[in-house]
Amino acid sequence: MSALIASANSFLFVPASRPDRIAKALASGADMVIADWEDAVSPYDKDAARTALMAACGAWAAIDRSRLLVRINAAGTPWHGADVQALKALVQMGVAGGCVPKAESAEVLERIAGIGGEACALLALVESVAGLDAVDVLARVPQVARIAFGHLDFQVDARMQCGADEIELLPVRMSIVLASRRANLPPPIDGVTVDTRDAPRILGDARRAQRMGFGGKLCIHPAQVAAVNEVYAPTATEVEFARKVRHAMQQADGGVCVVEGRMIDAPVLRLAEQTLARHDWAQQRMGASRN
Repeated sequence: MSALIASANSFLFVPASRPDRIAKALASGADMVIADWEDAVSPYDKDAARTALMAACGAWAAIDRSRLLVRINAAGTPWHGADVQALKALVQMGVAGGCVPKAESAEVLERIAGIGGEACALLALVESVAGLDAVDVLARVPQVARIAFGHLDFQVDARMQCGADEIELLPVRMSIVLASRRANLPPPIDGVTVDTRDAPRILGDARRAQRMGFGGKLCIHPAQVAAVNEVYAPTATEVEFARKVRHAMQQADGGVCVVEGRMIDAPVLRLAEQTLARHDWAQQRMGASRN
């Protein structure tokens, strides 16, 4: 499975009916771009959007195609079958895989993976109570790379009326984080922030996601990408402390030691290693953006 998908923090949705926007999204700094055949495209434009993406894909560089996922229409819709067949062709062109909405059945994910081929990574989007009930099974489907939370659809399905802080969804979010960990998947991806102009809100939502154990966030506007990337990149102070922890533990041959007045043991070392891994990924992203 793609190391890029496993490490990615920012996932930017773009209507697949607008290939020109996809090219701009790929240059936005987003780790992954999701070309959307589902919610962003009207029922009357589905076939044209599929054709447009197929036609445009070949013009993009291979590295850009590897950063592209395609959100297909859900199983049971009139467009699903044609979407899966087109996804297969796109994966053969180097696209990373598909984002599967309304994920509720391992059988559906396995069928999509079987058609898409071994190189087809899947992002399973949990958007319903049934999806939450099945999340442990979904997370163990071999080609599922990560789980994502579609919290807006989930609220509708569960008949919830959440406050602005979405505190009512904390147990659901934690269930998804723990299911991903039980399946040994990379941390899951949190849902979108609908207000594209509220910079403090996107930062706050991303920080909550990061604190809870999510490894990234879905975005619906390029302006949100930088905030998400910023949250997932450790500060210089955090990186310096993590390096001190690693050095001190090496000097102590893995035993307990003290750094800046704090007792350091194996769990603290693991947290430090995670911080340094996030730093390495952020540095890699910055290097790619300069090239």
